[in-house]
Amino acid sequence: MTDTQATHSSLAAGNPVFHAPAGTRTAADVVTPELVRRLTRDVVGSGATASRAPATGEKLADLPETTPAEVTAAFERARAAQRAWAALPARRRAAVLLRFHDLLLDRQAEVLDLVQLETGKARLHAYEEVMAVALAARHYGRTAPSRLRPRHHTGALPLLTKVTELRRPRGVVGQIAPWNYPLELSVGDALPAFAAGNAVVMKPDTQTALTALWARELLIEAGLPPGVWQVVIGDGPVVGPALVRHADYVSFTGSTRTGREVAQGAAARLVGCSLELGGKNAMLVLDDADVDKAAAGAVRGCFSSAGQLCVSIERLYVHASVADAFLERFAARTRAMRLGSALAYGADMGSLVSERQLETVRRHVEEAVAKGATVVTGGRPRPDVGPLFHEPTILEGVEPPMAVCAEETFGPVVSVHRFTDEDEAVARANATAYGLNASVWTRDGRRGRALAARLNTGTVNVNEAYGAAYGSVKAPMGGMGDSGLGRRHGSEGLLKFTEAQTVAQQRLLPLAPSLGMDDEAYAALMTRGLRLLRSIRLS
Repeated sequence: MTDTQATHSSLAAGNPVFHAPAGTRTAADVVTPELVRRLTRDVVGSGATASRAPATGEKLADLPETTPAEVTAAFERARAAQRAWAALPARRRAAVLLRFHDLLLDRQAEVLDLVQLETGKARLHAYEEVMAVALAARHYGRTAPSRLRPRHHTGALPLLTKVTELRRPRGVVGQIAPWNYPLELSVGDALPAFAAGNAVVMKPDTQTALTALWARELLIEAGLPPGVWQVVIGDGPVVGPALVRHADYVSFTGSTRTGREVAQGAAARLVGCSLELGGKNAMLVLDDADVDKAAAGAVRGCFSSAGQLCVSIERLYVHASVADAFLERFAARTRAMRLGSALAYGADMGSLVSERQLETVRRHVEEAVAKGATVVTGGRPRPDVGPLFHEPTILEGVEPPMAVCAEETFGPVVSVHRFTDEDEAVARANATAYGLNASVWTRDGRRGRALAARLNTGTVNVNEAYGAAYGSVKAPMGGMGDSGLGRRHGSEGLLKFTEAQTVAQQRLLPLAPSLGMDDEAYAALMTRGLRLLRSIRLS
C-alpha cells in the first residue's frame, strides 16, 4: 500500500463528510464585486488587504486597509455624528434596534452565507449568531429607555435634598471584534452602545470584516445615522493601539495576552474598558446525570464552531460510576459528526479558521499522545474535506505538563477526566487562571445550582453547555480571573457604555449651621436626625 493509499484509508475511517445539496451557492455567488464595493464604500483605507475562505482557501475579497492616521479621522467623523445621535430620545434610538431585529430575521440567509464563508463554520452554528443578535436587539430595544431614564434617590436630608441620577453616553466607543463570532461579537456588542447614545469605531478582524460591514449596512437601513458607526480594517498591532488611543471607552473580545495590552492602554488614558478573554471551561457530569443528554450536550459544548468559541468546553470531569456509559455515548456521537463547508444546513462541524489554529490543535493532540494520553476518537487533520479541517477529538489520560491540560486550545479537542469525589471535581474545575464558563449535568436541579455556586466562573449552565446562560440576555455574562473584566448583557451590558452623573439640589435649608444655630447645636441636631433615619429604616 502506498503512503497516499494509507492516508486515504485512514481518513475514510474518520468522521463522515457532509456532501453539499445540489444548487448550493458558492463563494463567487455570494461575495460579488458589487457587494464588496457596496459594503466597503464608507471604509477609509489607503492600503489594501485580502480575506480568504478558510474552508477552501480561496480569496473572498480585496479590502481597504486603514492607517493609524485614518483611524484618527474615523474618530473625528464619529464624534461629529454622535452629538446629534445622543440628543435623540432614548426611545427613538431603541426603535432602530427593534427595526434591525426584524430586518435581521427577514434577511438572515444573506448573513448566514457570509458568516460561513468567512469563518468556515457549519450553518447551524452560524445561525446561533443570528439568534444571539436578535435576542440582544430585542432586549435592549425594549429595556434601554427605562434603564437610561433619570432616577430619583433619597437625598442627604429627605425632602430637603432632591437627587437625580443621569446616565450620559461616554462618547465614542472603540470596539475590537474577533473573527470567531463575526456577527454576534461585532454588532451584538455594539447595539447597547448605540442604544446608550454612543458612536462606535470598530475594528473587526480582517478575516471576517464583510460580516460586520453587512450588519452595519442593515443597521443603517433600520435608521442608524451612517456616521455613528465607523469601521476600520487592518492588522491588530497597527490599528488596535490607534483605536485605544482615541476611544472614550474600549470594548474588546479576544485573547488574554492582547486583552492585557488593551487594558494597559485604556488605563494609561483613564478610560474604562470591558474585556472578554479566553477560557479553559469545564463540564461536570455527576453520578445522577442522564448520560444520553449529557453526551449530546457535550457534543454541542465541545464542538460547536469547531471549538472556536470562548465559552466552549475543553475539560470534562465525569463521575467514575457513569464514566464508561457516558464516554461510550459521547464517542459514538462524536464519530458520527459530519464535517463540511456547504452553504446549507446539515453539516455538524465546519473548518478551523486559520493555519495557526490548526497548528495549535495538532500540537496539543500530538504532544499529549507522545506523553501518554489516549485518543478515544478523532485526533487527525482532514485535508480531504478542506485545508483547515480537523476531526472532533476526545482525549483521555491528559495530565500536566501536557499543553492541552492548561492552555486554551480553541479548537475541537476535549480532555476527559474521571472523579469519585464531588469536592475533588470542583477543585479540579477551579484549578485554572481562567473563569469564563462552566457546565454541570445532574437530574437534581437544586444540587446542580448549589454546585454551580462553588465554581469560579462568570456563567454556569446546569444541563446545558453554554447556550442557556448566554441566551438569557437579561442576565450579565462575562469572566473572572484571566477571562476578563466587565459584563455583556443585562443592565451592566448597557450601563457600562454610560457615565453616571448625580445632580443634587438642596432646598430651604443648607447642610450647615443655620437659623442661628452654633456648630455644637448643629452637630447635636444632625446626630438626632441620623438616629431617627436609622430607626425608621430609611436608607
